[in-house]
Amino acid sequence: MVDEPANLVLEILRRVETRVTKIDERLDRMSEDLHDVSVRLAHVEENLSGVHRRLDRIDQRVDRIEKRLELVDTPFGGVRE
Repeated sequence: MVDEPANLVLEILRRVETRVTKIDERLDRMSEDLHDVSVRLAHVEENLSGVHRRLDRIDQRVDRIEKRLELVDTPFGGVRE
């Protein structure tokens, strides 16, 4: 009868160890997934800054075209024709 509580405690400790091991594995996978998300986010930010640079260049070109065609707003808010 003395062995029963010891065996019960060992069985409980084994179950706890199994669950802790599973939790540890899940955390490892989540850590890897979070790293992947972080890398992808960095790529998205890089691509977005490239889009902004292109839009800035297009905006400059449109401004230049408007000036050449004299479509620029006058100081009074009207448009020359």
